[in-house]
Amino acid sequence: MAQPPVTSRIGDSRGRLRQLADAYPDGILGATSDGVVTMVNAQAARMLDVTADEAIGAPLVEVLRLQDNDGRSWLELNRPFARFSIRSGVPEQSWLTPGGEEVLTTARLLRDEESSEITGLAVSLRSGRGRARLDRERSDLVATVAHELRSPLTGVKGFVQAMLNRWDKLSDEQKKLMLTTVHSDSDRLSRLIAELLDVARIDTGRLSLYSRPCDPDVLVGRVVESVRAGTARTIHYTPADGLPQIGADPDKFTQVVTNIVENAVRHGDGVVTVTLDPRDDPEEPGIRLVVEDEGDGIPEEMRRRVFTKFWTGGVRGGSGLGMYLVNGLTRAHGGSITLGDADHGGARVVIEWPAAAEPD
Repeated sequence: MAQPPVTSRIGDSRGRLRQLADAYPDGILGATSDGVVTMVNAQAARMLDVTADEAIGAPLVEVLRLQDNDGRSWLELNRPFARFSIRSGVPEQSWLTPGGEEVLTTARLLRDEESSEITGLAVSLRSGRGRARLDRERSDLVATVAHELRSPLTGVKGFVQAMLNRWDKLSDEQKKLMLTTVHSDSDRLSRLIAELLDVARIDTGRLSLYSRPCDPDVLVGRVVESVRAGTARTIHYTPADGLPQIGADPDKFTQVVTNIVENAVRHGDGVVTVTLDPRDDPEEPGIRLVVEDEGDGIPEEMRRRVFTKFWTGGVRGGSGLGMYLVNGLTRAHGGSITLGDADHGGARVVIEWPAAAEPD
């Protein structure tokens, strides 16, 4: 059987290489040591505002038109083909494309194994949008933390200063009120710090859970009583009979329920109703916790955003991390959380939590 011509096989190989390079998510550019472009994939061509056919064979200086904020070019600043350079590459840097888009570039210098002479250059270009998004999230986190910490710290500082300046003039009742407020604000600070740590652990997959069989009625009842003590709103709690024990880290479960009930108090109106029932599915035993308020509810088109970081609904503020944390902790235990409409028009939050595993 006759073999295809050598030129045909080379062409096919180059075509497959081109297809593979175009499938790569980042931009790739290759050039010889003489500064002639030998390869550009589709992503790099788009970023550099050229076509692949125009770029291949063209001078590198005409294709790699990246500049910094001072107008200096990538080649001018990095000088990859400098005669006495011993570098093996160029670390990641941020540059601007001809269209003003930020790209992150890295480069590798190809050298001859025997002479160590530079034979070529390979440049990788990656969109800077991901880094910009991360930078925005970090800025949002810093702003959120600063805002949330400022309020209780201001209260603590103010009351402590007042007691220091007027200790002899204050009655015992006034001192007790101030110390109670300082204690409450300190608890709020501790809770916020714990939430931030848990968010970081969820993001990095390093959340530690110490799960054991727990009585859900006892834990939910404690949360309801605690929230009742700090609000004038009415909270009705109705636990069903025959509730199974759940498998949970009790601190994390308490954190989840506290966030849900406090959100209903903060963002809803009227009476808050908390209901605890056994889950209907006998094959997957567990509990079903429902928290309802009589507010305006959550529009259906916004419900997916509720579980994202820094989402705040209404005008009553908050860190924007509560529901993100609730979702993460619930799923880490194998549970689920859904949002809906209460029968009287408010918001309904439903948490399904699995029962404790039977011992072997």
